[in-house]
Amino acid sequence: MAHPLQLISPRFQEGEPIPIAFTCEGEDKAPPLHWGEVPPGTRSLALLVDDPDAPDPQRPQRTWCHWILYNLPPGTRGLPEGATPGTLPAGTREGLNDWHRAGYGGPCPPIGRHRYVHHLYALDTVLPDLGSPTRAQLLKAIQGHVLAEAQLIGTYEKTHPHVSA
Repeated sequence: MAHPLQLISPRFQEGEPIPIAFTCEGEDKAPPLHWGEVPPGTRSLALLVDDPDAPDPQRPQRTWCHWILYNLPPGTRGLPEGATPGTLPAGTREGLNDWHRAGYGGPCPPIGRHRYVHHLYALDTVLPDLGSPTRAQLLKAIQGHVLAEAQLIGTYEKTHPHVSA
C-alpha cells in the first residue's frame, strides 16, 4: 500500500516554532524541506507557504503568502536550507509572494504567534508557464490536478516586535 505524501523539515517539528534563522529577525532564509515518495502519476510538485493568521491571530483578516514554487520535478525529494533560484531543481518556477517578489520571505508577524503552513501538492500535470503567479492564481491552476497534498505547520512570534520586513 502506498504511503501518504509527507512533508518534514529537519529544523522544526509539526506545530513547533520555526528557528529564528528562517525569519525576518534572522537570516530570512528558506528552511530545508524533505518529502518522500510521490503518488504514481505525479508529473510535478508545487509548494506554497502561507500564514492564515495575518495580521493578528486573534482577528485574522487574510492569508499572507510567503513562498510559491511550481513545476518541481516529481523525482525531487526536498529543498536545501537557504534554497535560492540557483539551487532549485531544474525546471522549477517561482511565483510572487505577498511582498510582490519571487523567492522565500520568512515569518515576520506584526503581532502574536502565527502559524506558517507549508503545503506540498503532487500534481498530475506539468503546469504551463504561469509567469509569476500569486497564491490565488496558483491555487486556481492546480484545481483538478492534485493527486495528494502534505502540509507542515510551524509557528513564529517575534522576539523583537519592532523589526519589520
